Amino acid sequence: MCKFQHPQIPANATADERRAIYFDALYSLDLRGKVEKYNDLTYLSWANAWAEFKRCYPSATYRIIKNPETNLPYFVDPQIGIMVYTEVTVDGITHEMWLPVMNASNKSMKLEPYTYQVWDKDKRQYVDKTVQAATMFDINKTIMRCLVKNLAMFGLGLCIYSGEDFPESEPSDMRQQTDTLRKTARRTKAIPQTQRGNTITDKYAGIKAALNACPDQQSLLSLYQQHKNEVEGNSEIKALFTERKLQLQKAA
Repeated sequence: MCKFQHPQIPANATADERRAIYFDALYSLDLRGKVEKYNDLTYLSWANAWAEFKRCYPSATYRIIKNPETNLPYFVDPQIGIMVYTEVTVDGITHEMWLPVMNASNKSMKLEPYTYQVWDKDKRQYVDKTVQAATMFDINKTIMRCLVKNLAMFGLGLCIYSGEDFPESEPSDMRQQTDTLRKTARRTKAIPQTQRGNTITDKYAGIKAALNACPDQQSLLSLYQQHKNEVEGNSEIKALFTERKLQLQKAA
């Protein structure tokens, strides 16, 4: 596990450029040795997350937001559940995050226990399930998970939240493969439309070629991050990524 290495910041870099460089450094930090698996989901403990974050930003501070009416670190809606909030401030920027208190089945917990129904395929009928009342242990755990999610807004472990079915980071051999995919997409995209003749007429041919070359979901995620603005801003490209993801899931 490599510790955070401070990136080289150009002397004339603006504040936004400096933040972008640190964001990329945190986002690409190898956290494989620090994460844990639970119910097929990936978790980063608050202690590991805060330690790595403070190595990057020694002056970073966080705040657990308290309900001004009760002075307690959570907010309650009797109908829908309990919510906690945190704030992280660094380099003049503050990000807020929130997280509901949930049980192991990702059901919202309340101050009182309640039941809900699920379909039992063996009994072929609906059966009752109970969500126990939240305890201070549940609330405390959620607050610290919220803090980790808050740190992800600055880049640390953000890939965990961008797709829980993807590994946390790229192995070195996969990075080489991803670089090849990126170069393929860039070369095709760089050819002017008028010079492609009848061979390639699709303006998204570069991305499509890179998509088809993705052998697994790890490569797909890397390609998505490279073209994130195009994917989110164009429904056609987004559909192509979704289709390829489904194809890889079926092939797995």
